[in-house]
Amino acid sequence: MPSRPARDGFFYCSIYLRIPRKNRYLDPTTLMFLMFRHGLLLTTLLAAAGSGAAQATPPIDASRLQVRWEVVENHHAGQDQVLSAITLINKSKQALPASGWQLYFNFDRPILPGSATAHTVAEHVNGDAYKLKPDAGFQPVAPGDSVRMEFLAGAWSINFTDAPTGFFIVWDEEPAKGYTIKDFGIRPSTLPRQLLSGPNDKTGVLTPAMVYQQNAGIKDIPAEQLPKIFPTPAHYTENNGSFILDATTGITTDAAFNETAKALAAELAGLLGKAPVINGNAAKTISLRKNDLPHEAYNLEVTSSGVTISAGDDAGVFYGIQSLKSLMPAASWKGVQQRIALQNVSVSDTPRFAYRGFMLDVARNFHSKAEVERVLDVMALYKLNVFHFHLTDDEGWRLEIPGLPELTEIGGRRGYAPDPTDAQMLVPSYGSGPDVVNEAGSGYFTRKDFIEILQYAKARHIRVLPEIETPGHARAAVYSMTQRYRKLLAKDDIAGAHQYLLADPDDRSVYHSVQYWNDNVINVAMPSAYTFIGKVVDELKAMYQDAGATLTAVHMGGDEVPAGVWEKSPACQALMQKEGLKNVQDLWYYFYGHVNEVLHQRGLQLYGWEEVGMRKTHQQDGQDINIPNPDFVNSKMHLLVWNNVVGNGAEDLAYRLANAGYKVVLGGVANLYFDMAYAKTFAEPGYYWGGYVDVDKPFYYIPFDYYKNTKVDARNNPVAPGTFTGKDGLTAYGASNIEGLEGLLWSETITNDKRLEYMLLPKLLALAERSWAPNPAWATERDTARSEAMYAEAWSVFTNVLGKRELPRLDVYNKGYNYRVPPVGVITENGQTRANVQFPGMQIRYTTNGSTPTAKSALYTAPLPANGELQFRAFSSNGRTELENAPLKILPAPAQVSMPAVKQ
Repeated sequence: MPSRPARDGFFYCSIYLRIPRKNRYLDPTTLMFLMFRHGLLLTTLLAAAGSGAAQATPPIDASRLQVRWEVVENHHAGQDQVLSAITLINKSKQALPASGWQLYFNFDRPILPGSATAHTVAEHVNGDAYKLKPDAGFQPVAPGDSVRMEFLAGAWSINFTDAPTGFFIVWDEEPAKGYTIKDFGIRPSTLPRQLLSGPNDKTGVLTPAMVYQQNAGIKDIPAEQLPKIFPTPAHYTENNGSFILDATTGITTDAAFNETAKALAAELAGLLGKAPVINGNAAKTISLRKNDLPHEAYNLEVTSSGVTISAGDDAGVFYGIQSLKSLMPAASWKGVQQRIALQNVSVSDTPRFAYRGFMLDVARNFHSKAEVERVLDVMALYKLNVFHFHLTDDEGWRLEIPGLPELTEIGGRRGYAPDPTDAQMLVPSYGSGPDVVNEAGSGYFTRKDFIEILQYAKARHIRVLPEIETPGHARAAVYSMTQRYRKLLAKDDIAGAHQYLLADPDDRSVYHSVQYWNDNVINVAMPSAYTFIGKVVDELKAMYQDAGATLTAVHMGGDEVPAGVWEKSPACQALMQKEGLKNVQDLWYYFYGHVNEVLHQRGLQLYGWEEVGMRKTHQQDGQDINIPNPDFVNSKMHLLVWNNVVGNGAEDLAYRLANAGYKVVLGGVANLYFDMAYAKTFAEPGYYWGGYVDVDKPFYYIPFDYYKNTKVDARNNPVAPGTFTGKDGLTAYGASNIEGLEGLLWSETITNDKRLEYMLLPKLLALAERSWAPNPAWATERDTARSEAMYAEAWSVFTNVLGKRELPRLDVYNKGYNYRVPPVGVITENGQTRANVQFPGMQIRYTTNGSTPTAKSALYTAPLPANGELQFRAFSSNGRTELENAPLKILPAPAQVSMPAVKQ
């Protein structure tokens, strides 16, 4: 973790003067003498006098305030808006005054101006930051009393992660300080008007009976009948017998794989208590052999007398070793083993896709170097090879850039300041609170940290693709460089002030981004913007060089630039006139043409979001449409396509771009956004704007024809007939341009490492299967009934492999991962209650008195007599259960209200 500055950027000290009791009231001369006698400067006295207001006692102790939030109604007044309420409860002994305070919080819905009740006013700060303050007519809140403030916001709220977060109060008498309100609770939604987005939302929240039906087709397959290597190899044969791995096992290696052999020996030392001898005398060996197989391919032969892994390069041998580890029982990682039995197998394997990626966002909420390394470990175990590192965004810049310290000193910190337009930090976002020192809002990787991450990834054959967001999603950079500009301008360093400036000081354009920022876009007409990009890329290259890693490409962002940008910028108007650009939209193509050139000059390829390869054009019928931009097709740009929101009309975008000639990585939100909630329930964390993504969504994803088995739209309704009518299919040429797949984890709702792992796993395993394994037969079978039967069989094998082999492995591997334990499915029929779980092999435990089951409760093994007090929960092999790590307090539901139990 990088070091962090003192809270709020101030240095605090206390002064203690030993003054004789008789001289408690001193004249100024005597006081000054005593201060100098004690080594204190006059400036200290003046600073203390000037900060007298900051030392004032607040009217109410914030620890005695409580905040509660609840959804009142979605689709309020027949529109796509949500009515919700904040209740402020005064548990102190003093009244909350009628004025003189402001309540700050973060909320990811746009609050409608003038909609707040109880004589309060809601004001937008920037981004997702808001404040509520009392207006004329607000009454003091007496001790023990409360005030309920309702307000309207756009869209709807379905689960608890839609709640506002990060509450703190600021007193007018002490405007430089925010006091955190820690006692925050959420009143659960229980009624259809709270849980459904509106009349177009046809599917109710997930119930135990619905879960049971979803799991009903999953067969319980005996563990000995399951394949022993995951993800599924291209060719796999089990043979009779086993190889016993123990302390007498040695390693032999061809010279090409000496370093890989050392790494294998070190890993086996942790399992066996002793490192195997390399190229020494041993009764039995693991042999690493060089052959002429293509990149990443390997052969693995396990017999009772030895193990041979052969490959054409280090990557192939490495993946052969991961398959060898996959053969090991999960218990192998519980502690030092005397012996480990490995099934005899013959394997010939190669990945389906060259690009098997995962993106982690550390900009919205920061995650430590140690957690990044844990992610790299689990990626390597399941043979993923590209780590897309989302390092910058509106809410944070997370990488030290030598020569530009403001990027991390300002852009790497979030906290409260009275004037958010001239603070030495970014505004609080996503619940990061008022204090600069906070777990998720502030933090960055030092140059040394980043180099070590690169080396860690390289050792695991993972390429790190860094992302620097441009021109939108760039507020952390824009704001940091603006502050740099102001600082140097005050020193009369005109050239230095303008060198890396990203905003036109005279720009009066008005816009709001999707995340409600009004100042987050780089001004593309300023030469200093390209100087800045070149500087950052040069420093990235230097870090890769020092790490001994190869930088081949940089992801330069490119998504969600809002309408209105650049329209009133004198710099943009001058550039358009100079270059003969017809409209502001043309500035987009100008920018990415220049950015592409910046990278090409440095021998690098440009990756970007899909918008980078799109062009807006005007049809004869008057409609504007986006088409693949023919100008950039031959420019070696690579596009990561996220937009396949089912029902929104752009389902074929990835195929259109690939058919046009762009190299495409598939990262569609409907299947591969891991920050989407697993299911439609109030207590399930995550977003859902692109749909709900459980482990089945990436598993049943068909990269070359995802129309075929897309089952639900973004609201979880069954796909409407005709949704894909007229959509472009992937051509053979287009298929040759699909580089691979990428799962993505955005971190707006992920404020700690446990939540990160919960959202990541087990979805990552389905991504690994679909990225590495051969194209399954069910994906190409044309007979619908046969295809569905083949899929059901494959799904049963996959869920059993996870439940009986891979999830128990993740309970102990690398000290254990906090993967999601799924809810239990329950149904009552004919006087009997039955239960099941998504992953056979997980324990189901129950109680009969209505209490919550624990890891010591009775084990469910057969149907039970119906009992209205029955409660069920699933447990992992190490005793974890479902939804146990929700960081927010969800209050008990009212006893008289029940959850919707059937589809609407």
